[in-house]
Amino acid sequence: MDTRDQHGRGRPTPGAGLRKRRSRLLAAGVAALAFSAGLATPLNPAPRQAEAKDGGKVLTVAVAQSVDSLSPFLATRLVSTSIHRLTYEYLTNYDPGDAHTVPGLATKWASSPDKLTWTYTIRSDSRWSDGERATAEDAAWTFNTMMTDDGAATANGSFVTNFRKVTAPSPTKLVIELKKPQATMTALDVPIVPKHVWEKVKDFSEFNNDKNFPVVGNGPFVLTGYKADSYVRLKANKDFWRGAPKFDELVFRYYKDQDAAVAALRKGEVSFVAGSPSLTPAQAASLKGEKNIHVNDAPGRRFYALATNPGARSKDGTRFGDGDPSLLDRRVRNALFLAVDRRTIIDRVFRGHAVEGEGYIPPRFSTYFWKPSASQELAYDPAKAARLLDEAGYRKNGDGKRVGKDGKPLGYRILCHATDPNDKAVGKYLQEWWGKLGIGVTLNCLDNVTDPWLAGTYDLAFDGWSVNPDPDFVLSIHTCAALPATPKDTGATDNFICDKAYDRLYAQQLAEYDPVKRADVVQRMESRLYDLGYMNVMAYPNAVEAYRTDQIASITTMPKKAGNIYGQDGYWSWWSAVPAASGEASGGGGGSTGVVVGVVSGVVVLAGAAVFLALRRRSTADDRE
Repeated sequence: MDTRDQHGRGRPTPGAGLRKRRSRLLAAGVAALAFSAGLATPLNPAPRQAEAKDGGKVLTVAVAQSVDSLSPFLATRLVSTSIHRLTYEYLTNYDPGDAHTVPGLATKWASSPDKLTWTYTIRSDSRWSDGERATAEDAAWTFNTMMTDDGAATANGSFVTNFRKVTAPSPTKLVIELKKPQATMTALDVPIVPKHVWEKVKDFSEFNNDKNFPVVGNGPFVLTGYKADSYVRLKANKDFWRGAPKFDELVFRYYKDQDAAVAALRKGEVSFVAGSPSLTPAQAASLKGEKNIHVNDAPGRRFYALATNPGARSKDGTRFGDGDPSLLDRRVRNALFLAVDRRTIIDRVFRGHAVEGEGYIPPRFSTYFWKPSASQELAYDPAKAARLLDEAGYRKNGDGKRVGKDGKPLGYRILCHATDPNDKAVGKYLQEWWGKLGIGVTLNCLDNVTDPWLAGTYDLAFDGWSVNPDPDFVLSIHTCAALPATPKDTGATDNFICDKAYDRLYAQQLAEYDPVKRADVVQRMESRLYDLGYMNVMAYPNAVEAYRTDQIASITTMPKKAGNIYGQDGYWSWWSAVPAASGEASGGGGGSTGVVVGVVSGVVVLAGAAVFLALRRRSTADDRE
């Protein structure tokens, strides 16, 4: 279900007016990689050299996830938000070294003593790609549109629900007045769009920004072309205020089969390849030691989880879906998670390319990372799980099956992505572990997981999100405000969790400016989420990706010391990439391929021909972003 990304930000956003029309979201597919371990043929011919039409160098990156929309007002998937970070400036950015806030469209910012008024100085050296100057009026219009139009609030509306008023007294001065203090004012992950272009849009809930090219932007790249199920093409912005990218063009192209993408990397048809969201252990092992190929294996920003259906509902109180009612009992949920051996998942599924999951935020974000106490932890304990099920009234019958008081056997449907090998592998273990408890397990592996997810027609589902340096977004998707307005609407909720105690903590952290105090509240939120037992974070997967050193001489990871290349909290990787002197990046909009990956668990997956829909998430959310 990919994140926000930012999103995840990955991106998937809660709050009033944060919903998409169900018909539109269900129509957008998320193409995911279908790959198995180690089937690629070890080919190693000389790399193909590709040039842009004007002779410039092209870097092609293969994507395994479709974009849900090229509109920054609608996009929530990791691949889409990554493209928007390349094409639009945000007020601020994150330093690639340690993720502290650095200038973006705003050069500086300050708050009033009561923290209710924020003033941003907008840089005077940023221009839209059509020649117009980017001003504070563009930022004010972007925020005001999100505040007043439900469609425009779909992706990032949670950032503005506390805004009282936004004005632009001058081209370089932006003023935001708040209803109450808001700690995310230096981490507003919202693309700023050109007013003179977007004010012509009539329906923000339907406009996908995918018909007229080039798309006017002010980021390091300009979006110049798109072909559904094929590619997204970007051209270097030579007038970008921070300096032009070193590659002249950047192309995102879809690979359905990850083994084929790995083979293309060996042949030099691809400059960079990641996975879904990472290369499989077998793929990574097969590439290590190969000439001209570097494998990047670093701590990631994602979590991989198993989520239960807590009883799908909307804000108006209407219940819908068909989640098993036994899951409303916390003892049952805890029993299921006590019977999950996370160590086995790390060792046998991820082959060591991950660490055991604990709290909701990965250890990479040390400020907010939380782990349960020894007495609180749901550590692997099948015997204790069996006792909890007995206490909850689900005892074994003569056939060894758990049955309720009504005599009905206990069994669950687990929603999984048909093209994700991790889901399938973990699912097999769950069938074994829960089977020993007397519980039946049906793996419901689908190309399209979005439809049943939104409809609440599942019992459990594989889930995951990419987490941003500021965790507000991934925390917000579990608030009551993120629920859909009605069963016919689409909310920003991850899996329909609504808990008043959690909501109070969410409001408290949002208003807390003291970093230490805020971190403490966030960790209490993670503790509350853990104790509710609706989600079991099983792993924090590494970012495992590879690129050709004879095509890319250097590229910035985030964090710089040990971080990911694809799906960063910024545009540093593709903006900084330096072409190798001995070769040129391969690929173009019509000919060859390349790789970028980071699929969102929990999104719709399209199994088809080489497909890259320019359409961002309901990913797992990892990636959802």
